[in-house]
Amino acid sequence: MTEELLAKLIFMCGCGQFTVLIASALVPVRLNWNQEFEKLSKLHRQMYWVYGGYIVLSIVAFALISVFNSAELANGSGLARSFCCYAAVFWGVRVVLQAVFDVKEHLTLWWLKWGYYLLTLFFLSFTLVYGWAAVH
Repeated sequence: MTEELLAKLIFMCGCGQFTVLIASALVPVRLNWNQEFEKLSKLHRQMYWVYGGYIVLSIVAFALISVFNSAELANGSGLARSFCCYAAVFWGVRVVLQAVFDVKEHLTLWWLKWGYYLLTLFFLSFTLVYGWAAVH
């Protein structure tokens, strides 16, 4: 794979990560967090929101860095490889979680099912592209 092609793939991953944020924005509503979290203590509710916020900020950072620095990330420098390794691990863990989470009861509409499978493809693609960039 050429460096130019890898840069384009990293750029596309950056754009794809912005679309993942659309699904992320639906999670609190689709999973009825406000009602479900009422059962938890205030601290636990706050922690869920903080953790969710950190994940969103991480995805935004991955996306922005990938879109604006795709050529640099594809050049194989130590910093580029380290970033890509971290991104590959981040998304690789997310792919594994797709197999662990029990989401069946929440995939009640056709577009939710398709979205779930599309997200799985995105997570796998991100893992493979960043993984390749980390080891090339």
